[in-house]
Amino acid sequence: MNQENLIALEEICTSHNIEISFIHSLSESGLIKVTIIKETFFVDHTQLPQLEKFIDFHYSLSINIEGLETIHNLLQRMDSLQAEFNRLTNIKHFHEIAQ
Repeated sequence: MNQENLIALEEICTSHNIEISFIHSLSESGLIKVTIIKETFFVDHTQLPQLEKFIDFHYSLSINIEGLETIHNLLQRMDSLQAEFNRLTNIKHFHEIAQ
């Protein structure tokens, strides 16, 4: 993993005015992957949009970790269903063109 792509949790917590324990809870539940280097906690920059969604849901809407897990699972399921729908639509269009 490229260390240039890592963002320190301390920076995230300061900029979003949140507790580091919240991010640790997300990590423990498997929603965010935390990397530890020399006793400092980091997240990859690619996780930042997802992390910011969790922060918004938790702090703005008071959704607990279990609720965030449920929302995350439902969104993943929706993405999967959308991908399958797109795949089937493409197959249908291919067969229509081939006829």
